[in-house]
Amino acid sequence: METSKNHWEKIYSTKKSNEVSWTQETPVTSLDFLHSFNLSKHSPIIDIGGGESRLVDFLLEEGFTDVTVLDISEHALKHAKERLGNRASRVHWIVSDIIEFVPDRKYDVWHDRATFHFLTTENQIQKYVAIASDFIATNGFMTIGTFSENGPTKCSGLAVKQYSELTLYSVLRKHFEKIRCVTEDHVTPFHTLQNFLFCSFRKAA
Repeated sequence: METSKNHWEKIYSTKKSNEVSWTQETPVTSLDFLHSFNLSKHSPIIDIGGGESRLVDFLLEEGFTDVTVLDISEHALKHAKERLGNRASRVHWIVSDIIEFVPDRKYDVWHDRATFHFLTTENQIQKYVAIASDFIATNGFMTIGTFSENGPTKCSGLAVKQYSELTLYSVLRKHFEKIRCVTEDHVTPFHTLQNFLFCSFRKAA
């Protein structure tokens, strides 16, 4: 049976960024949420499942100095580093499955666009929430983008879990306070629509 890591390494070693549905030239919604937190430029930010996402490019351009990108695929991070060139040295890169991630520090912001919905078992979800709650600083922030109830049921050949504002909050409410949620249609490189739910949360004291 193919492991999750092997699946994603195959995707990122055989497809270009314009050949995968999640590619986004400008991560407008993610940036909007991050800007709403009124962060210091030195705030530690981690992008979960960042892969080839261009969010890191924008954060560096805006002057953020403590950015970490985590992804299960070494190939994905290699492509991101090549795109950034010399600027890649200003980023912390971590190759890990999120539910096996053991951080050595706390983060002020935990950003996740399109990773959480690939966790489909209760055990996976609870592991994710436990790691996030332990390693987001008190009064720190989390923003998650998942497929909404009107979004796809599969992505990249894998089953996903859809969320409503209520069901996402119910998973996180023990450790986080909801700030706001929005839905948006992501236009894929193939000109199809995927409906996402984005929510922001504050780590409870």
